[in-house]
Amino acid sequence: MNTNTLNLCFFWHMHQPDYRNPQGVMNMPWVFLHAIKDYYEMPWLLAKFPNLKASFNITAPLIEQLNLYKEPLKYDYFLSLWFKEASELEPDERSWLIKTCKSTQFETMVLPMPRFKTLYEQESLTDDELVEFEMLFMLCWCGNYLREENEVVKKLFAQESGYVQGQKKELLDALTAFVETILPFYAKLQKEGVISLSTTPYNHPILPLLLDMQNAKRANPHTTIVDNTLSLREDAIEQVKCSIELYEKSFGIKPTGFWPAEGAVDEASVEIYKEFGIKWIATDEAILFRSLGDDNREKLYMPYDFNGMSMGFRDHGISDLIGFTYRFKSGEGASEHFMQTLEPIAKTKDNSTLFVILDGENAWEFFNNNAYDFFMTLYKRLDESTWCKTITMDSMSKLTAKGVLSRLSPGSWIHGNFDTWSGHSEKNRAWELIYQTKRDFEHHKGQLSTEVLKKIKFHFLASECSDWFWWYGDDHSTEFSLEFDTLFREHLISIYNLMEISAPAELFVPIVSHKQDAAFILKPQSTIYPLIDGKDSSFFEWLGCGSIDESRIYSTMDRVRGPIEKILYGQDEEKIYIALEGDMHKLKTKTMALEVTIEESGERILFKLQHNQENSLATLAIDERVELSLSKSCCQEFGEVRLRFELLEGTQIIQTMPGYGALAINLNESYAANWFV
Repeated sequence: MNTNTLNLCFFWHMHQPDYRNPQGVMNMPWVFLHAIKDYYEMPWLLAKFPNLKASFNITAPLIEQLNLYKEPLKYDYFLSLWFKEASELEPDERSWLIKTCKSTQFETMVLPMPRFKTLYEQESLTDDELVEFEMLFMLCWCGNYLREENEVVKKLFAQESGYVQGQKKELLDALTAFVETILPFYAKLQKEGVISLSTTPYNHPILPLLLDMQNAKRANPHTTIVDNTLSLREDAIEQVKCSIELYEKSFGIKPTGFWPAEGAVDEASVEIYKEFGIKWIATDEAILFRSLGDDNREKLYMPYDFNGMSMGFRDHGISDLIGFTYRFKSGEGASEHFMQTLEPIAKTKDNSTLFVILDGENAWEFFNNNAYDFFMTLYKRLDESTWCKTITMDSMSKLTAKGVLSRLSPGSWIHGNFDTWSGHSEKNRAWELIYQTKRDFEHHKGQLSTEVLKKIKFHFLASECSDWFWWYGDDHSTEFSLEFDTLFREHLISIYNLMEISAPAELFVPIVSHKQDAAFILKPQSTIYPLIDGKDSSFFEWLGCGSIDESRIYSTMDRVRGPIEKILYGQDEEKIYIALEGDMHKLKTKTMALEVTIEESGERILFKLQHNQENSLATLAIDERVELSLSKSCCQEFGEVRLRFELLEGTQIIQTMPGYGALAINLNESYAANWFV
């Protein structure tokens, strides 16, 4: 039995960008939808277990927008359309409403509701069907707490179908009343010592880039930054000051800790936090290893002191297990794997401290039952554990055994650099427009009233939100990229309007280029007959195959991008074919293995990647790439199979593919629609 103890810091980050347009109306519904699904549910699940502690980070735009749901139809554009009579919707309103409803995760949220699935798959909807569709959409976003405890939600769920317009008010009234309880619930749990709370600079900006854009090159010398940059130091300070003021107004006390937006740090930003009385911050392991000049993982499992600031560094791999891998496992299997992963860390030395830090809202719709089974089994194991103790970040900051950092490398939680928010032409264009607007403001600010200056400050801070830059470039994709682009540019246009100056024409031109998932996922066009030899020997072997660009399938969250960059796939009459391309040097290491899971049967096939293998069901070859064939005899009875691939390094899962879920293959596909002469 393990006699050492491990301090486990769970740190859940709750954030939405500011969706308000110049009229103060939220253009997208994600604050409300995650409010009814995740914001209350996450601390509620934790509070079921008396021995558990955790930390939550709540951002300022999230707080402000939650408070708007006292008047939901006034401030939420989606809800105003959702509440309308279907016959009164304009064609563009109806189209956007349906598009938003269909953005719901299909397998875990739509499929469990038969009537919702039927309507979801229809090409068009009558007015009565649209009302049903809208109600089912809202109910599918209701989390487990509401399904268990709210009488209105319970009654409407039991109905299953046949919803009518008049029931919308009943549901909306129940949900908006519930939203008002969320922030008081956090305050209550913090007062009871169950959780600690922290926040982030006001509009979730990348503070080191506001202070000095050269930080982007310091973190990655190969990145490209714009010419004639400006230091936005005054804005950076204002972002911290405004956030602290809102937190104190919301919770009655000042925050003791910050999660810097995207874990983005540099030495200058830490000094600003210290000046405002912040005691602790957190960021990613990549920053620690770069700061130490040493990537020995044993050094990760303790808090650090940097110039009087306590710091925790997230274990990226373990955090990603929860965010990206455990969705494919049962609650029992995932919780068991998590505990088995933690136990060797506890054995390294007594009183190690592990930081598990990740998004607290966006992962759970990819889990069955909104991850309820996972959390209940995991929290039960932790509650009963004799060797693992959960602690808050506040408690972490008071631990006496800390490492010491003499320097802090600039970077973020994504690859230890700032490339997600700078470097690409679209991202840099957004920075250029901010700088141009700031220069024009400096020329005219002396003529403006105090009231106008206050409004302009709001728009500058909002334009610096990290989320706009996240969706620019080709590293993340969303079908709402144009909506995000518009929100960004509207803040700068508003500044010119407030100065009573014509906004430059370029602010009315979208920055974002047209991108669709089709650029990342291509379906097979014909039957293929490749030779499984691990060689990229002939273009024609895989001609007509499907492909998945793993390097580009990332959306609201990101993760360590594993060695597999591209998946090719296809089939003939007898076999399914898979090719995996990427870092072959990494793939050929002696501890690397590939596990293939056939979801329909639950069968798992494990391949070592050090040599070619063949049996009656499968053949694998590794050389210039990994090539694999699977006999259809093991799955022909299903008609369609869904495959998942886990890349293992020893017992550690380092990549789960495809990144969006499972690879679905119709075994009876003839590709006749693609024939040509």
